[in-house]
Amino acid sequence: MKNYIVGCGQITWGRETPREQVLQEIADAGYEGAPAGPYGGATPESILELYGRFGLRPGPGYLGANFWDPELTEELLERSKMLAEFTAGINCDAIFVADGGFNVVTPRGKTRRELAAQVTPEDSLTPDQYRYYGEVLTQVGEIFLASGVKACFHNHVGSFIETRQEVDDLWAQVDRSKVFQGPDIGHLAWAGADVTQFCNDYASEIKALHIKDIYPGVMQEGLSKGWTYGEFSAAGIFAELGEGMVDFPAMFDILNQAGYEGWLIVETDRTTKDSAFESAKISRDYLKSLGY
Repeated sequence: MKNYIVGCGQITWGRETPREQVLQEIADAGYEGAPAGPYGGATPESILELYGRFGLRPGPGYLGANFWDPELTEELLERSKMLAEFTAGINCDAIFVADGGFNVVTPRGKTRRELAAQVTPEDSLTPDQYRYYGEVLTQVGEIFLASGVKACFHNHVGSFIETRQEVDDLWAQVDRSKVFQGPDIGHLAWAGADVTQFCNDYASEIKALHIKDIYPGVMQEGLSKGWTYGEFSAAGIFAELGEGMVDFPAMFDILNQAGYEGWLIVETDRTTKDSAFESAKISRDYLKSLGY
């Protein structure tokens, strides 16, 4: 369907695989694009040339930060200006923005990464931190919109905005005309959220998507054993699309009814298949089977 731009995240290939090989395999698997950022001093011009060689479109990049920390605000706003200019320069109209507090220790004495999918209200930010978070996130949204780019907030297990309640608490503090939703569907499921309900509630605000699937058996084992984020990942919690617990047909029905148009980034953080290419192809073929 033309209203979706189907891209593939590069994380499955790891850091050692040459970038050109990754982009070639993403193209060979049938994707239209891949995320892009100014890594290694890349410019918009160099990214457009590189991706163009493989017939790919540069897709939404990523900005992770502790928005709730006043000591980091000035640097964060400057980084946002740079990324806004870069994103507009690659002809992309969205960027994912996310919490960066994975290794911050909570009142229970553990980091959010250690408490993956097992958080309690006392592990969350304080009301004052949420208030400040919302103010800064709104400023970031304004910076990106000035360049024609939508800042799409991205939930993530192991961060301070993981659960449905945490997303809702943050969203109560932002200017919803300046900041949009860019959910990670797999991470919502892993965190215990009702994905279909989330998409229904926020459908009009979702402007970009990361989609991954989760193996329910691995998730339940990890919850029963109190695994950390790394232990969940090593045990193979990430499934290729259609092989896990997410009801993607229901999600697409909701988005289609809301008139969604934009990027759909497939992302399998760590595959249990023989290769990243096989993983990417399985997920792409599944989307094609649904008409995407």
